[in-house]
Amino acid sequence: MSAECSAIDIPPGYKQTEVGVIPEDWKLTDLSSVCKEPMQNGVFYKPSLKGVGIKLINVGDLYTQPPIDSDKLELFNASDKERERFKVEDGDLFFTRSSVVPSGIAHCNIYRAPEPEPVVFDSHVIRLRPDIAKVVPLYLFRFCVATIARHYLVSHAKTATMTTIDQGVLGKCPVILPPIDEQESIAKALSDTDALIESLEQLTAKKRQIKQGAMQELLTGKRRLPGFATKAGYKRTEIGVIPKDWLDYTVGELIDFEGGSQPDKRTFIFTSKLGYVRLIQIRDYKTDKYETYVPTSLARRFCTKSDIMIGRYGPPIFQILRGLSGAYNVALIKAKPRPQINLTYAYYFLKQDSLFEFIDKLSQRSSGQTGVDLKELRNYPLSLPPTKDEQEAIATILSDMDSEITALEEKLAKARQIKQGMMQELLTGRVRLI
Repeated sequence: MSAECSAIDIPPGYKQTEVGVIPEDWKLTDLSSVCKEPMQNGVFYKPSLKGVGIKLINVGDLYTQPPIDSDKLELFNASDKERERFKVEDGDLFFTRSSVVPSGIAHCNIYRAPEPEPVVFDSHVIRLRPDIAKVVPLYLFRFCVATIARHYLVSHAKTATMTTIDQGVLGKCPVILPPIDEQESIAKALSDTDALIESLEQLTAKKRQIKQGAMQELLTGKRRLPGFATKAGYKRTEIGVIPKDWLDYTVGELIDFEGGSQPDKRTFIFTSKLGYVRLIQIRDYKTDKYETYVPTSLARRFCTKSDIMIGRYGPPIFQILRGLSGAYNVALIKAKPRPQINLTYAYYFLKQDSLFEFIDKLSQRSSGQTGVDLKELRNYPLSLPPTKDEQEAIATILSDMDSEITALEEKLAKARQIKQGMMQELLTGRVRLI
């Protein structure tokens, strides 16, 4: 609800403030009012003094997952005077003083220390030490990364070559302040949500690692699925040891490649229309948004969701995807497996880390742009299980793993979305926990 709403729109127990409607028993203050001591810039950093001494918090450490990871801080040979003047304590908040892009200004993180240890901070960051009689540090951190604070900080920063912010502007950032016990409840609820998100991130990462290991073993025959193992033994090839009953090919003997076409840009439109088809471009690999359309009559190359598509230029190069549908341009290649090889098996073969590394080494260019060397890709060895049944069984195992990872990614995305909604509701008092 905005500050412009009329009194009749304000529910009982709430009041209007300059940042919106909040509970009557909450206060609207600013960052300077909840500081235990004045905000401060850190120690002047000298590269010659790094590598020994005590831990130092610098700008890069603020961009890590909160709280700041003490174990990853570099060392700095601070003097005794600097150690005392710029010492860091549990619950201190830190903000970046400058940023290349406006959205990065005053990026905030919090330092937590179960055990006291000597730490100082760099001059390119601003330290805020919360007054714990007024504010719970973790609540204040949550507020400083939420919508109201971020909107103020970005809109009040100075932008020239760099975007900068000073202590005076930072100190005037509005803060909505519930009673201490409610601050603690809000901070705990959001921390619990963070713990769920972190556990999902770790589980997803673990599943990805397991899948990569399975790909390496199954696509090279190091592990055979039940019903397909033989006593034929193994043989050595130029890409490693494989089962003797596996067949030796090159990629080009089993997979054809079809380049895309480039319709005239003057024919592009950016909404769907009868007689037009989506144009899949290299940027779509990053954004998953296919917002360009061209006349179907002018398109020359088409792909369906089952096709294997390869990003031809980069960085990054050699992006292997399925699930795209439409026309595709010259920056893309369609991989067309021949009858001897299962389509999904071919998809996972092309996604191997070893093949990515091979293509990457061959594709470096003096201009900085990279591209797939199709000749070398065609000549790359491809060892194949002797039957389509074994290929299909391997492809099914890997597809099932991908489905499990996708489900986890969707659950993770939903948890992050829920957290954003919780922050907005809890930090403005629209939802009360006590």
